[in-house]
Amino acid sequence: MAAALTFDALKTQVNQGEIDTVLVCLVDMQGRLMGKRFHARHFVDSAHEETHCCNYLLATDLEMATPEGYKATSWAEGYGDYVMKPDLDTLRPVPWLEGTAMVLCDVLDHHTHEEVPHSPRSMLKRQIARLADMGYQTAAATELEFFLFEQSYEELQKTGYRTLTPISGYNEDYHILQTTKEERILRPLRNHLYAAGIPVENTKGEAETGQEELNIRYGAALDCADFHTIAKHATKEVAWAHGHAASFLPKWRADKVGSSSHVHFSLLKDGQPAFHDPKGEYGMSDVMRHFMAGQIAYAADYTWFLAPYVNSYKRFMKGTFAPTRMVWSVDNRTAGFRLCGEGTKAVRVECRIGGSDMNPYLALAAMIAAGIKGIEDKMDLAPPIRGDVYEDVSGGEIPGSLREATATLRNSAMLRAAMGDGVIDHYTRCAEWEQEEFDRVVTDWEIARGFERA
Repeated sequence: MAAALTFDALKTQVNQGEIDTVLVCLVDMQGRLMGKRFHARHFVDSAHEETHCCNYLLATDLEMATPEGYKATSWAEGYGDYVMKPDLDTLRPVPWLEGTAMVLCDVLDHHTHEEVPHSPRSMLKRQIARLADMGYQTAAATELEFFLFEQSYEELQKTGYRTLTPISGYNEDYHILQTTKEERILRPLRNHLYAAGIPVENTKGEAETGQEELNIRYGAALDCADFHTIAKHATKEVAWAHGHAASFLPKWRADKVGSSSHVHFSLLKDGQPAFHDPKGEYGMSDVMRHFMAGQIAYAADYTWFLAPYVNSYKRFMKGTFAPTRMVWSVDNRTAGFRLCGEGTKAVRVECRIGGSDMNPYLALAAMIAAGIKGIEDKMDLAPPIRGDVYEDVSGGEIPGSLREATATLRNSAMLRAAMGDGVIDHYTRCAEWEQEEFDRVVTDWEIARGFERA
């Protein structure tokens, strides 16, 4: 497996003229990479210590608007600076860009040099630390689903995204012939990511026209989130370089299956699987049962962290492999939580609620917080649901809209205790703003439906 760059190796490559640019990036609330391109010589000489950015980067929306209502920063406060502190353990080459390396940063308060509590990376690190205090280590993996389109981003922008044409004409789930036609994009994507030190396992066709999936090897939760974020970014850049657009929008058309990002999770203790007990039902330990019970009981509280936009909720439809109920089942893809690896040391829980648009740091942080609460309270895990969960009404429903998920986020005593009032208020405001922006818009559907007939 190719390793990420060490700082000494970077200096050598800079001295030899092999690397001339370093991307210095933070992860914003939307899970995107934001930052600066440094001349590599300046980075190795001094900027590897720290650089600065405007603190609005953790208080904007997808359009980079600056909404009112955030306590952390505002026009009234003058939009000051954050410190971007490179985490040199994340230094890696970026093989799909010529002469380029990348590093991820922790975000620090400019005055105290403490980590900013609502920074996504800091939020996940805090929950990982809570688990460490309990003697546990994390193991996680996310599935990245996305659509590839015939056109480029620039072509689609000029048409107002009204001419979207998937790169294939039929459902390509596991389809080798169709995915062969897309290897000009997916092969370099796999190889570039692997060369960047990201342990890619495979790509495959997914269950819709033009839909793809990228899978990365199980690893520690912080690595999982870092890898997910870089891989998502790389997917867009590699597709763009080949004249195509890749989209992680969960639901781009009403009659098409949506894109998810399932999260697989388990715990280790002293390097051994803490979720496995060969004597337990399905091979599950008591710790796993408590952890899963917490995740399921509080799923409504943290749904916003898995589905952060208006469009996210269009995915939750019967018969689409997207869940509608907060229950678990054994190897059953109709449930919100699926038990995988039954009876083996690889036994784990797969949360199927998350959409392709989720921020993995926020999703993992919230899921860990709920699981910790389950362990602390020794919560009982209800029996699994069997059969078609879409037809079962015994479990609670996943919040059906952004407005509903915002309310459960705002009112979550569990998340407030785990993350702090300031963090939950910050992300509640983020959710409110997204709804406010949508509510102001007149959609094509409204016009077509009512222009003549209303």
